[in-house]
Amino acid sequence: MTSSSTPELISVIVVGAGFAGLTAAIECKRKGCSVVVLESFKELKPLGDIISFGGNAGHIFQRWSGVEEQLDPICHSSDRIAFYDYHGDHIYTQVWADGVEYGKKFNGHRGEIHEIVYNHALSIGVEIKLNRKVTEYFETDTEAGVITNGEKITADVVLAADGVRSTARKIVLGYEDKPKSSGYAIYRAWMPSDDLAKNPLTAHLVNDGDKHVGYLGPDIHFLAASIKNGKDFSWVLTHKDKADVEESWSAPGDIEDAVGVVDCWAPIVHAIIRATPQDKLVDWKLVYRDPLPTWISPKARIALLGDAAHPFLPTSIQGASQAMEDGVTLAVCLELAGKVNVPEAVRAYEKIRYDRVRAAQKTGETTRDKWHKTDFDRVRANPASIKLPREKWLLDHDAEAHAYAMYADTAASLRPDAEARP
Repeated sequence: MTSSSTPELISVIVVGAGFAGLTAAIECKRKGCSVVVLESFKELKPLGDIISFGGNAGHIFQRWSGVEEQLDPICHSSDRIAFYDYHGDHIYTQVWADGVEYGKKFNGHRGEIHEIVYNHALSIGVEIKLNRKVTEYFETDTEAGVITNGEKITADVVLAADGVRSTARKIVLGYEDKPKSSGYAIYRAWMPSDDLAKNPLTAHLVNDGDKHVGYLGPDIHFLAASIKNGKDFSWVLTHKDKADVEESWSAPGDIEDAVGVVDCWAPIVHAIIRATPQDKLVDWKLVYRDPLPTWISPKARIALLGDAAHPFLPTSIQGASQAMEDGVTLAVCLELAGKVNVPEAVRAYEKIRYDRVRAAQKTGETTRDKWHKTDFDRVRANPASIKLPREKWLLDHDAEAHAYAMYADTAASLRPDAEARP
């Protein structure tokens, strides 16, 4: 039984063990909540390829004991990216000046970084249940819950971090919101760099430390990077695509199809693609959803976060970072609200996050359009115009400190008597 001097624990169900879900679980646990994570996968597998976290996410990693030290050896370490046109002519080299100014970034293999975060969650006592598919969400005035594998589980709040095809969207919106094609797709790969090191065209990309390059062409861009001192290599090719996302949004890719997208491009781009093992190539359709009017359920006991709330284009380089900010903000709001005010915490989370996330999403569209609709005559007159934007408001942000600073006024503005107060 809880004593009168000890706050009663808030019980939290997190659906999904991706970066949004794990961050929410870790931060809720750190702030005194009782947390269980439900994940549909039967076992943890190091899936995926390159993923990038800006300085705003770096602040979060650095607060988790031992995580930064585990991430450093597996993360990309170059201090610049060299841009070329699709003929192979150099345009501009952007040096990352934000590393010190805005905080430490972490770029590496999605699966390897995820494994470190997953194990950290376990190490601090987060309960994670695998092979738990959630088929239904529900809420009352006093609790929320899910149906998973036929079992009903309840808590004070449910945090739905179940991805772009989130089942929770239906209870939040009141209708089924299906994804649609963004009009773009990505060929992407992560592979050993051995064959690239043997080819004179590509050897410089993997020898003598990590490298990062980008090639820009009409409605196409190609980014490639070596990692772990050149041991591994990753590339992504973004191009127009009208495929029906209901059929497949991620599937094995075909090397010849990928080469065909960049027909007449520089030989180095072809060499990178042809050095890719067939089983390492993924054809990933970029799913789009219209911005949601809300991320929270009618009774404010269920909250969407991460891709479930706001899918990002890869060109924002902020999808995972914003998902982590969601988890941190939710945890702070729950901590400050307490068990009796969980709905207020959930509403405050949305209000604190909504406008910032929308602005961050827009950066993906503007960067993509800048690269895909390049006027090369203008670019040669002003090469720096194709730089990847690295803005202070986006990267120099501490979600935890911001939530602590914003919560009281935000929560007060949401209360029924807010308009009546002078």
